Formats: sequence, C-alpha cells, structure tokens
Amino acid sequence: MRVITRETIANRPIEEVFEFFSDAGNLELITPPELKFRIITPLPLKMGKGTLIDYRIMLNGIPFNWKTEITEWEPPYRFVDTQIKGPYRVWIHEHTFLASGNNTIVRDKVSYLSPGLFIEPLISTLFVRKKLERIFDYRGEQIFRIFNSDNSSRETTASDKQIN
Repeated sequence: MRVITRETIANRPIEEVFEFFSDAGNLELITPPELKFRIITPLPLKMGKGTLIDYRIMLNGIPFNWKTEITEWEPPYRFVDTQIKGPYRVWIHEHTFLASGNNTIVRDKVSYLSPGLFIEPLISTLFVRKKLERIFDYRGEQIFRIFNSDNSSRETTASDKQIN
C-alpha cells in the first residue's frame, strides 16, 4: 500500500471546517481544474456513513467514472471515503480535522494502489505518485486560501511514505 499525507491549517473552528467538507459540492473548489472533476450524483447529498457518490474525472486526458462510499463518519473529527469503482486498485481517503485553538488542522491521508499488478511499482513511481502529490498540493493551497485571510501565516506540511 502507498500513502500520501498532507496537512493544512485552517483559520476557522473545527465545526465550520467540517461543515465545508460535508458538502460534496465543495469538492470542485479544492480539485485542480485539469481533472475536470464533476459530481454525477444529484446534489445536495446527505453525507454520512454509507453515502455513495459518483464522479467523473479526467486523468492524463482519459475520462474515468469514479464511485466512492463514505465508510466512516465521525463529525466533526473524521470521515473516510473508499473507492468502490475507479482508476485505482485501492483508494482509501481519510479526512481528519483536529481543533487547535481557534484553528483547525486539516489532514488528508490517502492509502492507494495504482493499477498494473506486477508493474504497479513502476506505474506508481513514474506517473501516479507525482500526479497525486500535485493534486493534494493544490488541494492544500485551496483549503488555505478559502479558510485563511492572512497569507503570511500559512502553515502547511507534507509527507509521503511507502508501506510495503
């Protein structure tokens, strides 16, 4: 399994930040435009454990249908979406929200496996990891922009690791 994590500080209370992420319509605001991300499931969605969401995205010019399920729902601290159908062999995206005074630490942790079975390590190294890093860097920048009015106080961290 491969793992990418990102953290961003949002200058808002945890309840407000979680509410933003609870609205599936806001995903487009934090997704890079080149992915042409579109939610197919009619909005608004009632988010909670068991909610299914259908998307359409473009990866490297190739359109994909993507279906995820909210497999864990713990407002206002955490939720997990898991790919049911999509471009990855495995995709588990854990969203964690930690109160830090009047701020919120927004943490994304994605555990994934690229397609390719035996050549998966090569595909991940050459294509997938770099693309995911750019996507989650963009996401962190947008989260920061949305929730912080003073750009001079930006605090973001990034770490990537591979678990064999």
